[in-house]
This record gives sequence, C-alpha cells and structure tokens, in this order.
Amino acid sequence: MGLRAIGELEDLPFADHSFDIVTGFNSFQYATRPAAALAEAARVLAPGGRVLYLNWAPPEQCEAAAYLAAIGALLPPPPPGTPGPFALSDEEAIARIFDEAGLAIGGRADVPVVWSYPDDATAIAGLMAAGPIVGAINHAGLDATVAATVAFLEPFRTGDGGYAITNVFRYAIGALR
Repeated sequence: MGLRAIGELEDLPFADHSFDIVTGFNSFQYATRPAAALAEAARVLAPGGRVLYLNWAPPEQCEAAAYLAAIGALLPPPPPGTPGPFALSDEEAIARIFDEAGLAIGGRADVPVVWSYPDDATAIAGLMAAGPIVGAINHAGLDATVAATVAFLEPFRTGDGGYAITNVFRYAIGALR
C-alpha cells in the first residue's frame, strides 16, 4: 500500500530526509515560487537520494502547446506572477532553480513522447483527463471545453482515423550538494 498525502509543493507534509527519490512531473512550474517548491523537494530527500524534475520542453517542441493555450483561455486568470506551463522549460531556467534549491544537476535530457489515440473518443477522454480541465469546465463549461479539445485535435488526425501528438519533455536529475 502506497503513501498518500495531500500538501502544497512549497510545504510538503513529510519529515526531512523521508525519500530516496522525489519526482515532479509537470509540477514545479505551477508553484507560485518554483525554486522554493524544488527546495522543498530537496528537504524531503534522503542523503544520496535524487530529485527528478520533468517538464515540458520549450513550446516549439511540443505540439500540445496549442492545447494548453486553448484550455488556458477557458480558465480564470492565474494569480499575478504565476509562471506558465513553459516558464521553466529552457536549460538556463532549470539550472537557476536547481541552484537556488541547493541541488546539483547530475544529468539532463530531452525525451520525445507521442500521444497516440486510436479514435475520437479515446483522444478526447485522454486529453480531458489533464488536471486543468476541471478548472476549465467549472469556469467555461463542459461544452466549451470539449469544443476546444475537438478543435485542437483535428490537425493531428492520422490516416487510420486516430491521432498522434508529439511532445518533447525535458528532465533533469538532481542531488543534494
């Protein structure tokens, strides 16, 4: 049985040095203070442990960037100063927040990932499973959110009636200095 807890990225509900591995998949860029959130991940990291930071690569490498923009337009405005989904995608930004968090980068790479869907229903269900969708539905309504999803999908239709959307994700692995 796994450990389950709810907390803020900048104030994790765990004791110091609790984990050998801490992962953040598309998460730190949504914190109000991303470097503080990464420092909090470092705080709960056991000696010799690693932090995996995985984020979108820059938008020109992510076909889903248009979907994020379309869904973002259906959400209420974010708090002032909140970074967007690609705010921490470039290598300099990653190096800066790792440095501010007290982590040394031990490795980094870009990984292309193809989101492949066999049909309309699967593609719509898959894309609408993302976290921000609930906010878009609550703010703009289900019909508008589905319409944005369907409109986004059309250019990615494959010859067999499915969809293929290629995105690059950037990761960095950090260790305590």
